[in-house]
Amino acid sequence: MYSIMIVEDDEVISQVLSRQLRRWGYQVQAAEDFETVLEQFQALEPDLVLLDISLPFFNGYHWCTEIRKFSKVPILFISSAKDNMSMVMALSMGADDFIAKPFDLDVAVAKVQALLRRAYDFGPQASKLEYRGAELSLGDATLSYKGQALELSKNEFKILQILLENQGHVVSREGIIRQLWQNESFIDDNTLTVNVTRLRKKLEDAGLSGWIITKKGLGYMAPQEEKENLI
Repeated sequence: MYSIMIVEDDEVISQVLSRQLRRWGYQVQAAEDFETVLEQFQALEPDLVLLDISLPFFNGYHWCTEIRKFSKVPILFISSAKDNMSMVMALSMGADDFIAKPFDLDVAVAKVQALLRRAYDFGPQASKLEYRGAELSLGDATLSYKGQALELSKNEFKILQILLENQGHVVSREGIIRQLWQNESFIDDNTLTVNVTRLRKKLEDAGLSGWIITKKGLGYMAPQEEKENLI
């Protein structure tokens, strides 16, 4: 489980970010003393740092420079400064990415996930996902169960992949739409509902019921697969 350190002076933003990231299974710790950020970083040894530019005592540029003296941990700047110079400064100081306030929580999570993948995912990509006795092939977008292959449309496959990769966690509708169609501004919200309904029916017809749970007002979730304890 990856650990994330948040260095953000706005307590509300810090709490909201912490809550959202924990929902995705990350361990999150917010800085409590902005005069000893480096000491807290060394004690926590996080896998990623979310760092604001405007902070008490020393700004984010200072702490980024200090961290970079001995660590290559991914650093994602968050700031209300939207000008290009602030972004250039952040990147030149050693930051890996930059997100301007106000920001969408799903975008923030996506950037965190992308940085973690680039920094730590050195192994070969999985060719299939196994779930409740079935196998989702990532190569040909088919679902195999009891010797039968279930054909899925491109969107049905992607939705199922997203949910299985995040099983046990709610994935927001906005997050799914963004991954499927890149820009949700041009997508009717009902389009996702139609795709999920078709996918759910295909699964149920194949005897795979209960794979997709709707969390009203939040999104969708694939229940965490229960595994037998090994003795």
